[in-house]
Amino acid sequence: MGRKTKKDVGAIVRNSGVSFRVWAPFADSVSVSGSFNDWSETPMDNEADGYWHINIRNAEAGQEYKYVIKNGDKIYHRNDPRSLNVTTLAGNSVIVDTDFDWEGDQQVSIPLEHQVVYEMHIGTFNRLDPAATGTFESATDKLDYLRDLGITTIELMPIGGMMMERAWWGYTPEYIYSVENLYGGRFQFLNFIKAAHAKGLSVILDVVYNHFAVDNMLNLWQFDGWSENEKGGIYFYNDWRSNTPWGDTRPDYGRPEVQQFLLDNIKMWLWDCHLDGLRVDSTIYIRNAKGNNDDPDNDLADGWHLLQQLNNIAKKINSNSFVVGEDIAVNDYIVKPVEYGGAGFDSQWEVNFPQAIREALSTNDPKRVSLDSIFSQLTKRFENNPFKRVIFVDSHDSAANGSARFPELIAPRKTSSVFARQQTVIAAAIVMTTPGIPMILQGQEFMQKGTFNDWQGLDWERQEKFSGIVLAYKHLIALRHNSYGNSVGLTGANINIIHVDQDNKVIAYHRFRDGGPKDDVVVIINFGDRTYEEYDITFPHSGKWIVRFNSTWSGYSEDFKEVNISEVYVDKKGMAKLPMPSSCALILSQD
Repeated sequence: MGRKTKKDVGAIVRNSGVSFRVWAPFADSVSVSGSFNDWSETPMDNEADGYWHINIRNAEAGQEYKYVIKNGDKIYHRNDPRSLNVTTLAGNSVIVDTDFDWEGDQQVSIPLEHQVVYEMHIGTFNRLDPAATGTFESATDKLDYLRDLGITTIELMPIGGMMMERAWWGYTPEYIYSVENLYGGRFQFLNFIKAAHAKGLSVILDVVYNHFAVDNMLNLWQFDGWSENEKGGIYFYNDWRSNTPWGDTRPDYGRPEVQQFLLDNIKMWLWDCHLDGLRVDSTIYIRNAKGNNDDPDNDLADGWHLLQQLNNIAKKINSNSFVVGEDIAVNDYIVKPVEYGGAGFDSQWEVNFPQAIREALSTNDPKRVSLDSIFSQLTKRFENNPFKRVIFVDSHDSAANGSARFPELIAPRKTSSVFARQQTVIAAAIVMTTPGIPMILQGQEFMQKGTFNDWQGLDWERQEKFSGIVLAYKHLIALRHNSYGNSVGLTGANINIIHVDQDNKVIAYHRFRDGGPKDDVVVIINFGDRTYEEYDITFPHSGKWIVRFNSTWSGYSEDFKEVNISEVYVDKKGMAKLPMPSSCALILSQD
């Protein structure tokens, strides 16, 4: 990095008081002011490397403070960039004692092939009071529900200190070391993690390093008074590289101190907070100034190096950490190991998957269904490993930004209709049986309507209203986990497309790990609107195949037109005739 890493940056509680250290290389002087000195200014020592330091003996946790930075005739009152707590964004930093009772806590390691991810927005997930935001405490009340659903991994949308009236999603970060007080703050967050671990659930967190908040209200903006070209100063690029779709606030990945600022944040989340992994937002805007793939003129070598360092550090802290990149361009090098020139992520969001599934299931005209697009997404993989991609139908992005949640997309204002419900179950079946890491967006399992937004709490009454759809998710996730001992193949990496009927819009695929009884799984999806008394399909093996899942089952919805099919007999040539419901998903395996 060109210089030694600086230790103990920020406000550190010690037996002898509190140590304050801040980076302000262009300041003429820096003082610390707070409730411990009646908001007078106590000068800090210049350490001659851009950092300023002082130990205040009578300072203690819970007290508020600010840095007073002088540059020429300008005076700046700044919060600590590494604040673990801020009263409000326009308020003060707060000294935090990081001691926490982790006794009995065990971080949860889930193999990639067994991951089932649940994307959660704390502010709306379990909103007990319509006039207030959801909290970590209210989310903790639903951990048993998530465990029983079959979820293994909770993916939290960003939780850092944010200006709530403009940034509830959390993707315009302001204080990346803090935890939003309206969500319950740092210690509620740690309690949530510990409680999740106790129930066998892992927790990963979205982090945003491709840009910070969008205007000069940002505390980091021209932090110590220095800048060039009227740009953001020491934490940001001060030339064309600063520009992003969200403002002129791309961090300067080439400055060692900025690199350390970001990488120490990774260490805090994974080491201090016991998180099991991370999801890194919009990596394509970290590695390329324009957000382009295969665009050497705009590539940011320092950004690529940061991603590699990030993943190296994550594995050093926890070799089983689960780190996901959202790159949009779905480039193999995102998940290629660092030692082979890749960024080193464990997996990446597959942004083309939801588009293909949504297009296929949203139309009332089966002729418009593209089985080629489905085929492509079923068989796609990175680094020859299907679990290097996270697949989904709904995410906070695909269910917003001009689109809607899946039920709303396919049946606007009719999300309770039979069509919406049957297509939702089929979509879930495809996600849970396609090689990859399946993810569902909060509320997807009980037909939450509308778009994803950051102000409307989930309607938990729908959990009861659509209990049959929730049950379908439970059954599908259980098959995905091989909970019944007859679907090992869904944990395997292998898939063969065994049937493609372009005219009638039926596709079937064979999933397996090693092959054989209780391993081989056949999935049949009928996108068409015809029901067949007998439909011919070639199976991978002869003998009796048992239907483990039938999306038309009336137990999922009383008004589904159930086609009762429990067993299929396959002759020695591998041929079978079976009744085929319209718009259905069937999953079969052998005992």
